[in-house]
Amino acid sequence: MPIFSADGWSVKLVPAYQLRVELVGIKPAIWRRFIVPPGIKLPTLHETIQAAMGWHGGHMHEFIIGEEHYGVPYPGMENDPPLEDERRKSLKGTLGGYRTFHYIYDFGDYWDHKIKLEKILPDDGGLKLPMLTGGANATPPEDVGGVQGYRDFLAILADPKHEEHHSMLEWVGAAFDPTKFDDVAIDRRFSSITP
Repeated sequence: MPIFSADGWSVKLVPAYQLRVELVGIKPAIWRRFIVPPGIKLPTLHETIQAAMGWHGGHMHEFIIGEEHYGVPYPGMENDPPLEDERRKSLKGTLGGYRTFHYIYDFGDYWDHKIKLEKILPDDGGLKLPMLTGGANATPPEDVGGVQGYRDFLAILADPKHEEHHSMLEWVGAAFDPTKFDDVAIDRRFSSITP
């Protein structure tokens, strides 16, 4: 039902989706919670997840919703199972009755993100979306070697006597705190996303 503003114009309020994204296979959990519009296109959702996790976007990705796989088809590359072009698909249009789906980033490291639609929220009309509402722990560095590579990386960083300790610190660019959740940096990255 439309609501009329003071100037007489009709304003239609659109609900928003609260999503929780968690990397599969890592404890303590690395997760983010944010709000997006239901009509967000999958490429923009990809950009939002990248911003929330702090990934740099240099690798291929796909969404797995039910039995369907969505992504950007690459000419000359065999997609098995078949990959449906995500570029004109919206989250609402692809979810159907599913409340949980997956986002895979970097097919080599295979970062599996479990995404849950936690709530459908009423929009007050003034929300700037996407909007971060929570999270925990730092995202693994890109190209660290997936879940096992990340475990090895943390073990090496925890042991100053390990032969690779200094080279790993040099590679990561500074001290790495796996418990750090940098909501300020995520908000800054979100500010450049237009759903």
